Amino acid sequence: MISRVIGTSTADNPAFRRWARPAYQYAVDALIWAVAVPVTTWLRYDMRVEPIDTAGVIWTAAIAVVAQGVFGVLFGLYRRRWRYGSFDELLGVAATVVAVGALLTVVVFAPTSPTLPRSVPLLSLAVAVTGAITARTVRRLYLTRKHHPHEADPVVVVGAGQAAAEIVRSLLNTFDAPYRPVALLDDDPLKTNMRIQGVKVHGVIEDLPEIAARTGAVAIVMAIPSAEIDLVRLVDVLARRTGLPLYVLPQVRDMFTVPTFSDIRPVSEADLLGRELASIDTAAIAHYVTDRRVLVTGAGGSIGSELCRQLARFEPSALIMLDRDESGLHATQLSIEGRALLDSPNLVLADIRDAARIREVFEEHRPHVVFHAAALKHLPLLERFPDEAWKSNVVGTQNVIAAAQAVGVDHFVNISTDKAADPVSVLGSSKRITERLTSYAGQDAGQGAGGRFVSVRFGNVLGSRGSVLTIFRQQLEHGGPITVTDPEVTRYFMTVQEAVRLTVFAGAIGDSGDVLVLDMGQPVKIVDVAERFARQRTPALEIVFTGLREGEKLHEDLFGDGEVDVRPVHELISHVPVPPLAFDDVLASRPPGATATAALLSHIAQTDARREVA
Repeated sequence: MISRVIGTSTADNPAFRRWARPAYQYAVDALIWAVAVPVTTWLRYDMRVEPIDTAGVIWTAAIAVVAQGVFGVLFGLYRRRWRYGSFDELLGVAATVVAVGALLTVVVFAPTSPTLPRSVPLLSLAVAVTGAITARTVRRLYLTRKHHPHEADPVVVVGAGQAAAEIVRSLLNTFDAPYRPVALLDDDPLKTNMRIQGVKVHGVIEDLPEIAARTGAVAIVMAIPSAEIDLVRLVDVLARRTGLPLYVLPQVRDMFTVPTFSDIRPVSEADLLGRELASIDTAAIAHYVTDRRVLVTGAGGSIGSELCRQLARFEPSALIMLDRDESGLHATQLSIEGRALLDSPNLVLADIRDAARIREVFEEHRPHVVFHAAALKHLPLLERFPDEAWKSNVVGTQNVIAAAQAVGVDHFVNISTDKAADPVSVLGSSKRITERLTSYAGQDAGQGAGGRFVSVRFGNVLGSRGSVLTIFRQQLEHGGPITVTDPEVTRYFMTVQEAVRLTVFAGAIGDSGDVLVLDMGQPVKIVDVAERFARQRTPALEIVFTGLREGEKLHEDLFGDGEVDVRPVHELISHVPVPPLAFDDVLASRPPGATATAALLSHIAQTDARREVA
């Protein structure tokens, strides 16, 4: 009646389970002692009943039963401190039984002890610990079999380490798990034939197509969170060869608990194109960021917002986020503070084209460190509207540099692009000029006129607005086709997190006037990425080649002609000296009436003395 009223059975009631399960465990342990003492006594007397002190056996068994409860509570065995049947619980069982055995030894050896063989406590202890562990093992095996997801889809798990063991255990012990592991593979051949939770390691990773076909697997799960990109790409190629979907675990840094089947997700382009975060000296960053006033231009953009998120972790005394895009500022504040009322004094709505307004902002906040990420970056649009590149990228950058010099900024970091290396586009030319303007400011700084001014150059970042992956994803959602400029075109890719992390570090190690070039790894053929997107639909979407647009390169360069790759501090950061250029000289080289495109390209061709610098 009560169960009907509350809508649940007594066994399903959480309050009932809290005390019923420990009581059940204690009853089993007590029963084992109640049997162990008389049985070991009987065996000690060579299975003869006549010499046995029945009263003494009952008294001793009663002491053991009571002591098991007392010590079990003291050691946490019956307080649900550990997961049932876990190794930690088995250690608790052993500790409790040994304590009971020690007490029985004292009782048996006491002058007023019952007439029992003195070996009975030790023999009973052995029987009790074996019985208690066996009971829990059998119970756990029963629960495992009971919840085994027999109807789940069979999968091959790549990896046989700790993460794989946790995933296999989670899949096998969860009744509604969507997958059922049927085979394991690992890059260590010595693990072949090893078993995890009964699932066998069938071979090495290269055996994936054969094992998947033999076991009837419908998917591949890669359970190596720390895998390098080359390994992820290898498994992806093998999975595509089998025609099966590939699922992965998050990176170790993204997991706060042991992995479970809920962490499994489809492999993404970022998994295949990105890299493990580079190791950097965080103390060097903290030295110039912590407890300092830091200003970020373009804080509403993909690079600027990630800069703000990472800089906030180093606890600057103030983080001033500047942008002309109010919606971008709203999103950035929300991602950092969990609220976005737009009423914080560290949010600044301003346009870098407005020199007076920028000077006003710098005078008000007087930052120690500036990261200049504000820029126009879409190449085709800037080819059509070059004056906009001139106003934002060149004049806007000079406005920010001049304001920084006026208030005595200690560190200035200009965000550049790989298109600035031997530029052939308006975008690349404008950003090359910003590198040289920054170098000129750094030259002044070297003469005692201010702080350290550097530029950081890198290529495409995954997930940024307007990136090729974002475009492909939108084309996929609209049913295609997937457009690629040329079947041979390649680009460098880096995760936005790594690019920003290295950029912040570069601000600490760069010499004033340098361009710091981030190692982007190996260039990626865009058509390979497009094919991955196209195959996500059945039938596969069409891939259309549109031809290179004006100002586009078939292959981007990280270094210009005459620039030398030198890495004196960090293995992923090259230091390249850049010829300085005064803004007055830029203005002088821009003929009246000439288009901005012609002026910018002409200026680069006529005055960029890289070979002399090299």
